Amino acid sequence: MRIFTFFVFIIFLSCEENKVRYPLNKKKDFFLKSSANRNRSLLAREEFLIKKAAKLDSTNSYLTSEVGFLYAKIKSINEDIPLPKKGKKVRFKYQIEDLEKKIIYSYKELGTVDYIIDQENLLPALREGIRIMRPGEVVVFLFPSYLCYSYQGDTDKIGVNQPLRFTIERLPLN
Repeated sequence: MRIFTFFVFIIFLSCEENKVRYPLNKKKDFFLKSSANRNRSLLAREEFLIKKAAKLDSTNSYLTSEVGFLYAKIKSINEDIPLPKKGKKVRFKYQIEDLEKKIIYSYKELGTVDYIIDQENLLPALREGIRIMRPGEVVVFLFPSYLCYSYQGDTDKIGVNQPLRFTIERLPLN
């Protein structure tokens, strides 16, 4: 009988409602919210600077890409030539400038690049830009920092969270 009473007592105690357990670390939630707000304001600042740079560049007419950068074709080629597809080898040269058109890295410093579309590592800005270029075209791009060197910069000439201007010339393959 004692064993039976003991089991009934245990069952009775186990029927108690579960209490809600709240997170002990509320700082993490604050960090995530403040980080999101910081990123929103950074993006808005960069968009403003990019639009301002495009407006000041009266010689070019800029278009907006689906990814969020602006571009203007300096030299356009016949639209019958297809855009590069995944696995296609392309060749290009480029230079990097700040938004005030001061050269950071010249064509000579960066050299000619051979790249197989979507199958090799490449700066996201270059990957996205090359996809919309035909051989022989020259295009100016205004990229936000998240497509370039982001929060790290290049630890040399490019600063942290710096939007950049790229001039890319797609070269024909010989």
